[in-house]
Amino acid sequence: MHISEGVLSPPVLIGGWAATGLVGWAALRTIEGADLPKIAVMTSAFFVASLIHIPLGPASVHLVLNGLVGVLLAAGAFPAILLGVTLQAILFQHGGVTVIGVNALLMGLPALAASAMFRLYKRMPVRGGTTLFGFLAGAAATLLSGLLLAILLATAGEAFWVVAKLGLAAHLPVMVIEGAVTAAAVSFLGRVKPELL
Repeated sequence: MHISEGVLSPPVLIGGWAATGLVGWAALRTIEGADLPKIAVMTSAFFVASLIHIPLGPASVHLVLNGLVGVLLAAGAFPAILLGVTLQAILFQHGGVTVIGVNALLMGLPALAASAMFRLYKRMPVRGGTTLFGFLAGAAATLLSGLLLAILLATAGEAFWVVAKLGLAAHLPVMVIEGAVTAAAVSFLGRVKPELL
């Protein structure tokens, strides 16, 4: 779920970098030294999951895990995703260097939303809530990323409207898979190491 170089206009790219800088700066201020190992592990999981592409019609899809990253890292999810996107752009040319800011927002903002959604679970004790809210967080993060992708591609002009619709449609099945993966992970962690949640 990367936007490639040459698609977006310079004002959108500059806005993406500026917003990424602001959100990243605010997120970094909340991170403590004890959080760094967890952030490193989740950055690695995000990085590796995004490398496994599955063809689906005219597009290809892959796990994003931004919902799981958001649930486990809270505000630390944004720097983790920013680092993962940067490494993907530099090492594998996924997206590109000029679109790092936009791609970080595309996946990082939904991770923060998933974190907020999962935090609701702590306020509303529901039987089976860990699994339910884990699923909702994972699925919602993927849906939000798909919507942001479609909106950003739509800013590139009418030529990209079809691509925007196809990109969103291709990620609907991934939304369910992401929800299931996140639900399974948080359910397991809730049993064996609940302090991580």
